Amino acid sequence: MAKDKTLLRVKGLVKHFYLNQGFFGGKTVLRAVNNVSFHINRGETLGLVGESGCGKTTLGRTVLRLYEPTAGSIFFNGLDITALTDGELLPLRKRMQLIFQDPYVSLNALMTVGDIIGEPLKIHKMARGKQRRELVMELLHKVGLSPDHINGYPHEFSGGQRQRIGIARALAVNPDFIVCDEPVSALDVSAQAQVVSLLEDLQQELGLAYLFIAHDLSIAGHISNRIGVMYLGRLVELAASDDLYRNPLHPYTRALLSAIPVPDPDTAAQKQRIILKGETPSPIDPPDGCGFRTRCRYVREACGASVPEMVELAPNHRVACHLAGKV
Repeated sequence: MAKDKTLLRVKGLVKHFYLNQGFFGGKTVLRAVNNVSFHINRGETLGLVGESGCGKTTLGRTVLRLYEPTAGSIFFNGLDITALTDGELLPLRKRMQLIFQDPYVSLNALMTVGDIIGEPLKIHKMARGKQRRELVMELLHKVGLSPDHINGYPHEFSGGQRQRIGIARALAVNPDFIVCDEPVSALDVSAQAQVVSLLEDLQQELGLAYLFIAHDLSIAGHISNRIGVMYLGRLVELAASDDLYRNPLHPYTRALLSAIPVPDPDTAAQKQRIILKGETPSPIDPPDGCGFRTRCRYVREACGASVPEMVELAPNHRVACHLAGKV
């Protein structure tokens, strides 16, 4: 029987946080992720972009069950993992890993590189003693570091090197799927390019699937097969990377794309920059209807009446906008 090409499928995922409001104020709901659905195929990269605070990181961590979902379903390799206990989840943890955003704080300063990378092997009882050390040295080589670094401490390495250590730690347990949570945002431009290239090489070699979270559309477009655009906890557009760049359908996506720098001065002079007015609404008190309507230059009365559903306006190109295809 042929293996299903879909590795991860998320249906109607919701994650709300309940905040205390003093002694007598009850609880306030922070709607971080609202009714998000998507899938990721084996060996594919799905980019997830949007402004800070839109729910990207929360979505990534909820998919991994680091946060408990409020509603919805998460299917990994055909298995609904939404309601599994911690004990039932443990064997799957090896197959789903996370690369953190900031390599300066995600590595334990008191542990050697060997202990950091070897810790997942110890937790999952995959190797011990000399065998574990040899595996760690192989992983260091795989991510472009010297095996001699095994006894070093995080403070002895540059940001790019630290992120490679974090990647090696994620690879230690032979995962199928990795959430890359803005893995290059804390690095300089040169290190960003090197880390993205490394992730692409590892994907080709190991058949990995990535959820690549970023606020920079140009970086996400470089590494991703498809891109999802997120705003105020919802997916507003999802399409193949080339299609999204060539034919953005949501006003928010157009604004994000207009902010990407263009190296050619003549082309840059002709490019129209779309400046969004106002601030992103709070996820504690989102607007009625379309969450983007308070900043959209095309807003109509219908935009406040209901939340737009994701519809497929072109092959494999979905958008959530009442006016999509009309403006």
